[in-house]
Amino acid sequence: MARVQASDELVPRPIFEMPANAEVRDKQNSDNCSQDSGVKLKKRINLIDGVAIIVGVIVGAGIFVSPKGVLKYSGSIGQSIVVWILCGVLSMLGALCYAELGTMIPKSGGDYAYIGAAFGPLAAFLYLWVALLILVPTGNAITALTFAQYLLQPFWPSCDAPIEAVQLLAAMITCLLTVINCYNVKWVTRVTDIFTGTKVFALLVIVAAGAWYLFSGHADHWDSPMDGTLTTPGFIALAFYNGLFSYSGWNYLNFVTEELRDPYKNLPKAICISMPVVTIIYVVTNVAYFSVLTADEILASDAVAVTFGDKMLGFMSWLIPFFVACSTFGSLNGAIFASSRLFFVGARNGHLPAAISLINISCLTPIPSLIFLCILTLILLFIKDVYSLINYVSYVEALFTLLSVSGLLWLRYKQPKIERPIRVNLALPIIFLITCIFLVVSSVFQSPIAVGIGTGIILSGIPVYLMTIYRPVGWLTKLSILLNQCCSKFFICMPNQEKFD
Repeated sequence: MARVQASDELVPRPIFEMPANAEVRDKQNSDNCSQDSGVKLKKRINLIDGVAIIVGVIVGAGIFVSPKGVLKYSGSIGQSIVVWILCGVLSMLGALCYAELGTMIPKSGGDYAYIGAAFGPLAAFLYLWVALLILVPTGNAITALTFAQYLLQPFWPSCDAPIEAVQLLAAMITCLLTVINCYNVKWVTRVTDIFTGTKVFALLVIVAAGAWYLFSGHADHWDSPMDGTLTTPGFIALAFYNGLFSYSGWNYLNFVTEELRDPYKNLPKAICISMPVVTIIYVVTNVAYFSVLTADEILASDAVAVTFGDKMLGFMSWLIPFFVACSTFGSLNGAIFASSRLFFVGARNGHLPAAISLINISCLTPIPSLIFLCILTLILLFIKDVYSLINYVSYVEALFTLLSVSGLLWLRYKQPKIERPIRVNLALPIIFLITCIFLVVSSVFQSPIAVGIGTGIILSGIPVYLMTIYRPVGWLTKLSILLNQCCSKFFICMPNQEKFD
């Protein structure tokens, strides 16, 4: 099969590569391992697990909270439903584009691998840089804090739980899930499967209650569904941002392609099964919300699902905070599993310290990468204004998603003869690209400060790239070697032995 070649521009000489003598020692230590059973990530994720990972990561706290934001910027319940449907369609288009990228470049790392193949190491490093500083740890920290807030809510029914208690519980659950991810991939997929079922059941409870209320003759909220619709492009973009926040995670299976069994078949199948299911559940859930609650009630609520439960479930209303906690627990588990592979791949390519690319010889999991991610998340948990970082996440994420899909079109032009097990119609990436451009440009006018700060964070990675990869600094090289040796001994790890053609 033809290989995808990365750009030759700014070819790096990373300081983070493992020293040659260390490679020799590791080779000698692995002589007892057969070639087929070497130290590498194993393909343990089947189709059902893949579907559960996508659904489990997508269905987090967003659907229980985001309907407020979508309604606020849509202006009417009718346009809100349209936005939710179009967000699902847009996510499906993006997921199909990523299916082509994921089968053409069957490596873990998702956007990092695709941007690197299309635009070279500098662009890939900048994605890794912002993922390291903002995208991954911020998302995980906010998910963990949301879990803690909802789980503690019944103990403080008349006020907010103390922030110290929320932070400590969030830290405990982050560490627990990190331990599970370190120990066994099968445990991770089982947790994901169980909690995906739990969160889908929770949404079905909301849908059933809303349907019963609607068909009992309470359809007055739908008499004029388009009244108050906002048509300003800026507001439409913000409505889509809020909706797409609830769909975020559709590309996470691409982060673990190397651990997916038969990725050429199971990656597109998992996408085509999970995305329509999520879209249908989200739309009918919003219909249930809008049937029971007035627009004013939704806009006044910080947690729409909890307000819905208080009105419809009576003494069983405590189930909704519990289900939201379960939902965020499963989402955090899937996010830790998938995003740790991003840093693992980045380190394997020399863009992070080599220690992060080590694999435990017993569990065959990237323990240093998981612990590295855990530490970053714990730091953000105890930053007072961590929620303010979410203002930059949407813009940065949309920008690099745009870059990935641009890479698909660029590779179609630059390397047309590469084998593509899946080749989507050219109209799909073009439509997705135009939509991403609209969202990015609209955010520039709507939130110029957030966009400026987000852009500044991206550009701050350039000097880091020059110092650590393009023209390495000597003392950093020695520090990386020392860190690699310590992690190898402490975590009983070895470098990944898988060879890529």
